[in-house]
Amino acid sequence: MSDDKKVIFSMSGVTKTFQSANTPVLKNIYLSFFYGAKIGILGLNGSGKSTLLKIIAGVDKNYQGDVVFSPGYSVGYLEQEPQLDEEKTVLEVVKEGAAETVAILDEYNKINDMFGLEEVYSDPDKMEKLMNRQAELQDQIDASNAWELDTKLEIAMDALRTPEGDKKIGVLSGGERRRVALCRLLLKEPDVLLLDEPTNHLDAESVHWLEHHLAQYKGTVIAVTHDRYFLDNIAGWILELDRGEGIPWKGNYSSWLDQKSKRMAQEGKAASKRQKTLERELEWVRQGAKGRQTKQKARLKNYDKLMSQDQKQLDEKLEIYIPNGPRLGTNVIEASGVSKAYGDKLLYEDLNFNLPQAGIVGVIGPNGAG
Repeated sequence: MSDDKKVIFSMSGVTKTFQSANTPVLKNIYLSFFYGAKIGILGLNGSGKSTLLKIIAGVDKNYQGDVVFSPGYSVGYLEQEPQLDEEKTVLEVVKEGAAETVAILDEYNKINDMFGLEEVYSDPDKMEKLMNRQAELQDQIDASNAWELDTKLEIAMDALRTPEGDKKIGVLSGGERRRVALCRLLLKEPDVLLLDEPTNHLDAESVHWLEHHLAQYKGTVIAVTHDRYFLDNIAGWILELDRGEGIPWKGNYSSWLDQKSKRMAQEGKAASKRQKTLERELEWVRQGAKGRQTKQKARLKNYDKLMSQDQKQLDEKLEIYIPNGPRLGTNVIEASGVSKAYGDKLLYEDLNFNLPQAGIVGVIGPNGAG
């Protein structure tokens, strides 16, 4: 999965098998991408999407094959359950994403304070040394627009609906922690962003902001997500994981879906043709051919191959069907006078509604609305 731009990552023949499984979750995967590529990873649950991200991130090193990153490129990884320091505040964790900028500003302010010290202003050599260093820092601050750091933090935290900056991480919910971790990662601006379900726990406005931000992002973005609209708006490549194998497609989700439907139809025709051939070969085997001649041995070998393919397809389609039980009544949910508050914060009061059989309800509102 590359283009005429410089390839910064390559994965060759990577296979990953868990001890509890007989078959590999990833099988002989080949993948490469260039700086600036936007890639969406698709596949059924358990197909190895998160595992692939962990391997790219360098978190999972227990695999077969080769993974090579070009030197000098930074990688940022958003896990499904990010680990954050529970003793720190939200703002402290978010600022970690801009640690280099914070350090430059802190040093600049420290030098300003030192100019007022008698031991400094009375010593021309010390003054000159500090002024030169301050000029270097000034250039770095101007180049990175670091003066706008507080505004940048405020915009990102507001867009992602992070909790108040003085809140401790230890009291946050899982969704709030995810938003804090995502905010920190975006502020870090790594060359390669690896995002595992980035839109989880985000409201519609936050998702829209994230889409816009990633569309303009200069670096590479690789995302595992079930949000098809997000994929449609962001991805320029799709990597489908299917039965352990990686199938690349250049295009967004809609174009991938179109070719996928055509490919499945073609596979269906091939399966039908194979089934007819299998029936014909089966009839030949039942006639008691002894398989001594070369031609007969070839037919027996072909029969075994067809049987193997047919069994593989059968195994892939096996599922347990549990029929619905008898329905009792027509109302699924009936709520009357429901109120909910957290301390002094009232979420809703005297809420009344009924949900009938087969009713489809969309619940909308910003994060924190209940």
